[in-house]
Amino acid sequence: MSPDLVNIAYLAAASLFVLGLKGLTHPRTAVRGNRLGALGMLIAVVVTLINQQIVGYQVIIAGIVLGGLIGAIWAIKVPMTGMPEFVGLCNGFGGGASVLVAGAAFIESSLRSSGNLEMQFSAATVVSGLIGAVTFSGSLIAFGKLQGMVSEKAVRFPADHVLKALLLLGSIGVGVMVVLDPGDVNNYWYMVAVASVLGILLVIPIGGADMPVVVALLNSYSGLAAAATGFVLSNNVLIIAGTLVGASGFILTSIMCKAMNRSLSNVMFAGVGGEPPSDGPAMDDIYEGKVKSTSADEVAMLLDSARRVVFVPGYGMAVAQAQHAVRDLTNMLEERGIEVEFAIHPVAGRMPGHMNVLLAEADISYDKLKEMDDANTNFEQTDISIVIGANDVVNPLARDSSDTPLSGMPILNVDRSKTVVVIKRSLSPGFAGIPNPLFAADNCLMFFGDGKQAIQDLTTAVKEA
Repeated sequence: MSPDLVNIAYLAAASLFVLGLKGLTHPRTAVRGNRLGALGMLIAVVVTLINQQIVGYQVIIAGIVLGGLIGAIWAIKVPMTGMPEFVGLCNGFGGGASVLVAGAAFIESSLRSSGNLEMQFSAATVVSGLIGAVTFSGSLIAFGKLQGMVSEKAVRFPADHVLKALLLLGSIGVGVMVVLDPGDVNNYWYMVAVASVLGILLVIPIGGADMPVVVALLNSYSGLAAAATGFVLSNNVLIIAGTLVGASGFILTSIMCKAMNRSLSNVMFAGVGGEPPSDGPAMDDIYEGKVKSTSADEVAMLLDSARRVVFVPGYGMAVAQAQHAVRDLTNMLEERGIEVEFAIHPVAGRMPGHMNVLLAEADISYDKLKEMDDANTNFEQTDISIVIGANDVVNPLARDSSDTPLSGMPILNVDRSKTVVVIKRSLSPGFAGIPNPLFAADNCLMFFGDGKQAIQDLTTAVKEA
């Protein structure tokens, strides 16, 4: 296949990647964006297989069939609550693939040229291996935290930042040895080992509340590792695709940090989500004698006179798989002439856009989903706000206090609604580990129970009212 045809095909694939990303910026065009990106990747893979000297198509086809089968079964069986850890693990697989592909190319070239390699090639291999190893091991820890296999709290120990700095310097030092002496291929794997430990120590001190940011950042890392691998293989389309993933992942990370009013360094190194401060507000002091529980019948009576209702979904809704029940209640309320909207916090759930995906799965119109800034302008005109499994993103301490892990984070101001109904199993704190004064507010009613069952009971009560 001529180089000109290859470059034209790669240009077409890169253009489809860009158009696909543009399509993913809005739910109405997201499906089309996915298809365009997939078509671009198909073109890139087919052209690469035709153009390059492949060891054997039988092996590649077997890998595609086996990997595709595993991926399809996993994607079908993973519930929406497990999607964040699924995405996180896929990021890790991308990083691991970069480590192996760059390592294989490095070993092959080193043996073929007796260690006489260009510095650019060796440097690209080092970058791919280092970032890929950090991505792989860090993603495994993120997966473990989201899956509950590793503590969701921020795990800290004395001098942990010093150890991470030493590991970073050590991995860079071994990487320099790889560049200076490419004939010793073992140095590459030593660097990968050190970087893997660094990846573990980078993610394990991060609390569960910051996982959406970590998932986005690891996605960026996987793209950068892939771009570096593209330089190793002299593959233009891999460089472009990796750069797009790296840039979009970093932009998303920046957006998430802004939504939390925190810097990336604070997310990565502050250890938020560990034990709450000893001088912070005590749960008993806030809740004692002030929490008012309610029932489905009582909430149905309130809804009967409401004209505007806002749902505020959180991770608890995902755990309870309550989105379809919420849709049914929404439809019933709208049939009665009640205006219904959904207030979405950027970091609600455990990955960017988690709530949007859940509600879209239940066929809830995107027009009803309001971003935080838009939603906050209307809470004072809202008759009832129904909070389903959300905690930290509606905690007034983030707005009113300066000495808590949440302080300064923009929240959904549901406490300014005329009435707030919080559907939650208990008064337990969110990921930040601090109590929520909203639960004891004069205008707040606690509807204790499983999110899905509570909404179903409420739907039945509204129907009978």
